[in-house]
Amino acid sequence: METRAARARERPPYSPAMAAPPLLLVLLLAVSSCVAATGATVVGEDYVRPPPERYHRKALLGLFPWGKKKTSASNPQQVHISLAGEKRMRITWITDDDSIPSVVDYGTEKGTYLMTSQGESTSYSYILYSSGKIHHVVIGPLEDNTIYYYRCGGQGPEYQFKTPPSQFPLSLAVVGDLGQTSWTTSTLNHIKQCKHDMLLVPGDLSYADYMQHLWDSFGTLVEPLASARPWMVTEGNHEKENIPFLKSGFQSYNARWKMPYEESGSTSNLYYSFEVAGAHIIMLGSYTDYDESSDQYAWLKADLARVDRKRTPWLIVLLHAPWYNSNWAHQGEGDDMMASMEPLLYAAHVDMVIAGHVHAYERADRVYNGRLDPCGAVHITIGDGGNREGLAHRYHNPKPAWSVFREASFGHGELKILNSTHAHWTWHRNEDEEAVRTDDVWINSLASSGCIQEGGHELRKILMITFGILGFVMCPLSNTVHHISAF
Repeated sequence: METRAARARERPPYSPAMAAPPLLLVLLLAVSSCVAATGATVVGEDYVRPPPERYHRKALLGLFPWGKKKTSASNPQQVHISLAGEKRMRITWITDDDSIPSVVDYGTEKGTYLMTSQGESTSYSYILYSSGKIHHVVIGPLEDNTIYYYRCGGQGPEYQFKTPPSQFPLSLAVVGDLGQTSWTTSTLNHIKQCKHDMLLVPGDLSYADYMQHLWDSFGTLVEPLASARPWMVTEGNHEKENIPFLKSGFQSYNARWKMPYEESGSTSNLYYSFEVAGAHIIMLGSYTDYDESSDQYAWLKADLARVDRKRTPWLIVLLHAPWYNSNWAHQGEGDDMMASMEPLLYAAHVDMVIAGHVHAYERADRVYNGRLDPCGAVHITIGDGGNREGLAHRYHNPKPAWSVFREASFGHGELKILNSTHAHWTWHRNEDEEAVRTDDVWINSLASSGCIQEGGHELRKILMITFGILGFVMCPLSNTVHHISAF
């Protein structure tokens, strides 16, 4: 019998031309695109980023604060939101006044709060630093694609956010390795110019690196965006902050950026999943155990077994350390995790794997086990949000066959999923007052290809081993773990 691998080898290598969408989709995207490439622009490996003094300070500093705002001890600070289950949102903020209740008032009209939710609070100490009171309140159920107005702690300013849609189109902004530099501010300003439903961050947020006050300044920096659209994040190496015998890792990150891990059946805030519109998105932890005997590995198998590609045709994974990287920086650091988990993702027909860590941009073709494969995932490295460590300029040459586009610059990505079959990925260099779009590709979902049908038996075999019984029916699992589905 002809094998799946043999059939895959007979196909031509995947290329953007194979993913060319219908003309109508192209026209729709052209109308809705936030920014477009302008003029004759040098892109890719030939691009050399000019020194910062050439840039407009208005573009760098215009919309986001640098210093901590002077505010009342009772007023909310560092407000950000994230998905927290089916049609629910988690509101997180900090107060210096411990007496402020963990309560959120909200409604669909300005100044009118017909609904109230109570939540929980936490705090932590780190050497000589003591955090404020960190509030986490889950609100809902909420309507899809709707603007809500809310107030934290029963007083203070009014904020607003928009819930994601329940169906396509869906617009996702993506940025990694942010930090708190002028380049960070430029990147955030460019993201603000684009209409997006959610922002995804594959690790390395504040670059606090043990200096806890930098977590506070980062929270203030991102509040204008993070309080208005959900931010879904996973950890990077700069979130570790562990001190042997004194402090365990990720204490600050876990206290401040609580993600919906419990709602997705995970036992750790370092890995979880969620669903939005027609996409199932998995956030993996590069800095917690991931081998075949680990809790994360077992959870990933169980999570993949629950995915319904008819309901969520797009399957996307984010993690910090890239598996496919032709840059000299951090070479090979994701190899062990890839060896353990790539077969799982391949069997589940993951469409995209997005990573950070390397401070440059790179897009790979569909690839598996180091070779081009039309049933593999598109791998993207986007660790170039604007951190203080600078850019990773050196690439290996000649570049691998799977590497399509690479450039050492700061920027962000946008993934516009138009329907169950077509998505449009762009990467925007943050060079000017308007982002310059330098990479652009259409992606076909694997759910619309023959890969899932051909690999169905392989997927069932690998995932059923989770329960130790090859003949086990996976459906009952959904009765024991309530999976998160957003809007």
